[in-house]
Amino acid sequence: MSTTATTVTVDELQALEQKVLRAVEIVRKEREERAAAEAKVAQLTQQLQSLREQLELQQMETQDVQTQVESLKGERENVRGRMEKLLEQLETL
Repeated sequence: MSTTATTVTVDELQALEQKVLRAVEIVRKEREERAAAEAKVAQLTQQLQSLREQLELQQMETQDVQTQVESLKGERENVRGRMEKLLEQLETL
């Protein structure tokens, strides 16, 4: 039976340690960036919801204004008709 002895030099161990530390740093940085991105997504989602609510309110207000305009147009036509009748009556006098 032959046994192969593996010897690791101090330089190899230090190189491995540096690689592990770099990997840990990369993972830490990626986690921080992910957390920041998730926070930004949450903020933007909240802003989007707020904008949607504002848009919905504006649409409701626009609908109310359109209804009022239509009502006023109807009233105007009614008044116009009455005024025309009155003018016709005045002309006959």
